[in-house]
Amino acid sequence: MRKLEKIYLDHASCTPTHPLVVEAMVDSIKNCYGNPSNLHHFGQIAGKAVTTARGEVAALIGAKAEEIIFTSSGSEANNFAIRGLATANKKKGKHIITSEIEHFSILNPLKKLKKMDFEVTHVPVDKYGMIDPDEVASAITPETILVSIMHANSEIGTIQPIEEIGKIVKEKGITFHVDAVASAGYIPVDVNTMNADAISLASSQFYGPPGAGALYLREKTRIVPVIEGGVQEGGRRAGTENIPGIVGMGKAAELAKREMDTRIGAIKPLRDKLLNGLMDSVDHIYLNGHPEKRLPNNINISVEYVEGESILLFLNMKGIAVSSGSACTSRSLKSSHVLSAIGVEDAVAQGSILFSLGIDNSEAHIEYVLETFPPIIKRLREMSPLYEDRQV
Repeated sequence: MRKLEKIYLDHASCTPTHPLVVEAMVDSIKNCYGNPSNLHHFGQIAGKAVTTARGEVAALIGAKAEEIIFTSSGSEANNFAIRGLATANKKKGKHIITSEIEHFSILNPLKKLKKMDFEVTHVPVDKYGMIDPDEVASAITPETILVSIMHANSEIGTIQPIEEIGKIVKEKGITFHVDAVASAGYIPVDVNTMNADAISLASSQFYGPPGAGALYLREKTRIVPVIEGGVQEGGRRAGTENIPGIVGMGKAAELAKREMDTRIGAIKPLRDKLLNGLMDSVDHIYLNGHPEKRLPNNINISVEYVEGESILLFLNMKGIAVSSGSACTSRSLKSSHVLSAIGVEDAVAQGSILFSLGIDNSEAHIEYVLETFPPIIKRLREMSPLYEDRQV
């Protein structure tokens, strides 16, 4: 069997920082060391760099530059949206709608809000992880002040009918937040077609640096700051700006917008080749998520009679990096709440693996994975008492 360089197929966790992004960041470290809040020459240089990046991030999602608030991550952006929007609107009502498969940076803040007398409705998903817009419409009450639905699920790849959901929410005059951390930079995201009032983004998901994120907030949408102490970001998010991270996020957004069609055209055929090869070479294997309405780089499979962590470790020994679910919960021994929500049994969910491709992957990478994967599954099943019991 051929021995290749280490192969990275875990882009849903974090993407490599693009070389042009690194170049822009290094330049900012050298030349943008002033505080953007200061009026002197050095502060103005830093401020101009932040303004440029703000415009680049805004352009990626069809927003105005002044509607972008920089944060430290997608998780912070989600926390900010949930806590800040709920608090700003609590005099109108205390009911919030979300789904069963949201990221924990949405679900955990909502748990805190429930302790503060907010009511939360979790709309269900079907076996593909799809939300029925009618379920959202039915869940709305006179007390509903916020609806938060992810655009695409990073774990199973399913893309939601977000425009249809946004239309329903807008007609009711309710604030609509979209977690687009998994989708922005991979597929088109547009604040207006989505009718979104707030959108969360993460630089590290589209070849920008970790430690930089953003919250789009539609003009005139009220929000209460979560981090206080300064007037940065229009008084909405205190703290001296992370200039290199922001510059890197801006450059990554500019590249993602310009190269999106090219990237999809290169990644999707490789994804399909890998998926078809896996399904043809291993039995008792199932695709999780929607077969068509899914992120172009995502494959989430469940392999019966083996554990996902074992597959991950054996693949890693062969130089292949994948994940066994959401990066934020990959060290947890609990079954994925996303897979549970779509009806995958715990025993099967434990054998789940996520392959997420990127712009540096090649045909040779896919062929190597397809050569390597079946023998690993065969070996693990030979050691599995569950597989032996099935054979009896």
